[in-house]
Amino acid sequence: MQEYPLIDADGHYYEPDDCFSRHIEARYQDATIRVDRSKDGLGRVFLGSSRTFMSVMPGDHASAPGALQGLFAGEVADGFTHREVINAKDHPAFIDRGARLALMDEQGLEATIMLPTLGVAVEQDMQGDLDLCYASLRAFNRWLEEDWGYGDDGRLFSVPMLSLLDLDRGLAELNRVLEAGARVVHLRPGPIGGHSPADPMFDPFWATVAEAGVPVAFHVSNSGYNADVGRLWSEDPRNPSHKQSPLQWALCSTERPIVDTLCALSLHNLFGRHPDVKIMSIENGSSWLKALLKMVDKAAALGRRGPMLGGELPARPSEVLAEHLWVCPFPEEDVVELIGILGAEHVLFGSDYPHPEGLREPADFCALLDGCDPVTTRQVLRTNTAGLLGLRDAVPAG
Repeated sequence: MQEYPLIDADGHYYEPDDCFSRHIEARYQDATIRVDRSKDGLGRVFLGSSRTFMSVMPGDHASAPGALQGLFAGEVADGFTHREVINAKDHPAFIDRGARLALMDEQGLEATIMLPTLGVAVEQDMQGDLDLCYASLRAFNRWLEEDWGYGDDGRLFSVPMLSLLDLDRGLAELNRVLEAGARVVHLRPGPIGGHSPADPMFDPFWATVAEAGVPVAFHVSNSGYNADVGRLWSEDPRNPSHKQSPLQWALCSTERPIVDTLCALSLHNLFGRHPDVKIMSIENGSSWLKALLKMVDKAAALGRRGPMLGGELPARPSEVLAEHLWVCPFPEEDVVELIGILGAEHVLFGSDYPHPEGLREPADFCALLDGCDPVTTRQVLRTNTAGLLGLRDAVPAG
């Protein structure tokens, strides 16, 4: 039994139909993300006349929390299909703030970072119309503030969605959400309109988050790799989220975008220019980390005579990256091994609750730390995330 309340770095909600339309400016009301329930009550997601990457409202037909654990542990052979199907509307804690707080009390959670389900998948669909994209993200974040909040209660820390496709508008929304109290902000992994996220052109953004002391989270998203990478390998970029091919899962989903992004942040010297920046990798796993750290050092050595977009690199970029990076491992991964690679102070407990890919109960993560000393265990289960959120780790050690 856990001796202190946990702090979860990867919690989720299921969005309502009006999460993009409730607070949007009138001129974009009919153009933003909309949900059509005219056929059978199942919410089909559209942008204009086109289905989006997340083609059905994810809370309408979802698997129960942790229902896919067997798949990732190699115990299920029939692939990524829904098991133990639920509707989020039948589970108030998945859609309602008050009910979630009550459930957290039962689960032994003091606090949780709250991330979207639908909201991380829409930027790619809207990137051709930046006016609409930014109006929609602003509206989503205002819904988020209204329904979940940015952590004024010290418990529910929802994360606003930002985009740097237009720097000025991205900075405006960053400053607005910081003023509203955001403790973490989100960028999708991957390049930004043909630019590295560490290109010096984006330095005003990084300077602002560094000064505010607010971490930037990169959560698995629709990063545009279906269009930019998958099509180079015979894959159809129109495949929706639930019909990704095996090669699309390998090239376009979890690992490739985050590895490329962290490579760019390191080798374009983001941390040399902005030493106070903090990066969180959430729901991207961790099995790639050891190879990535070796890769950036080797690449820096091989490219030492080439151009350096962000300035001169340190001798060991891997060490600098590790100082600025916090990682949530997948529950099927070896968390103790990750601690050995990155250090206990940079590993985060994340449950992915209530998504089917995550844990049935957040506290199930504790078993992944069997054999760790009490200080290490506490760091992972609460202290590290508390520090990133600006919370005091004041619970007695016992």
